[in-house]
Amino acid sequence: MGGSLGGCTSAKKLVYFQETTTRDDTVTIPEPFIPTIKKGDLLSVQVSSLNPEASTYFNPSAMAEASVVPNTTNQLTRASGYLVGQDGTIKLPLIGQLTVVDLTTAKAGELISSRLKSYLKEPTVNVRNLNFRISVLGEVARPSLFTIPSEQITLPEALGLAGDLTIYGRRDNVLIIREQGNQRVFARIDLTRRDAFRSPYYTLHPNDVVYIEPAKVRVTSVDRAYQLAPIITGILSIIAIIATRP
Repeated sequence: MGGSLGGCTSAKKLVYFQETTTRDDTVTIPEPFIPTIKKGDLLSVQVSSLNPEASTYFNPSAMAEASVVPNTTNQLTRASGYLVGQDGTIKLPLIGQLTVVDLTTAKAGELISSRLKSYLKEPTVNVRNLNFRISVLGEVARPSLFTIPSEQITLPEALGLAGDLTIYGRRDNVLIIREQGNQRVFARIDLTRRDAFRSPYYTLHPNDVVYIEPAKVRVTSVDRAYQLAPIITGILSIIAIIATRP
């Protein structure tokens, strides 16, 4: 394969998670990332109880939710739910305002369920964050914005959703852009090494951006195409003129 790319890309550069020099095959699994609700998040709140008819009052409009379908342009318009205001609250029917900011979705569900016990018998509440989205850009098969219903995704899983890196994508210099407080952090991961599993950026956070840089061979081939295009066009024009002469 490297030969087909002008000998500039070796097979070794395309292999993920290569052996270390110590041949240590055990890598510690990092603690799972548990996201919390932020201001501006859009929450899906689904309520059920022993009285389904009464429960429907708390599930207005059977909210249409975003799904993990790459390359769809209307994901953002299909998502609807309860917007977390700048005061960190959402407003539910009968219950009124509830402060949910900095809670996990599981804790928010427990809070809502406890308030619903005045209106429903044995209520069960499922809360999901519809704003858990990531972007995968650059040298991948299907660059796109993805919504993650499970609120848990790793870097390899995100690349899988995007159809994996193209043959031109750099595995050894994957860029992760993450918002942390009032800062935007730029971090890089080498996916050809197994210690990529130890990176704090291996597990993605909401609104992370994954960017895959093109390898030098890709840039060179594009430049060569731009250089050759006028020449080829000129040759074809001359051939066309000669062919049309009487």
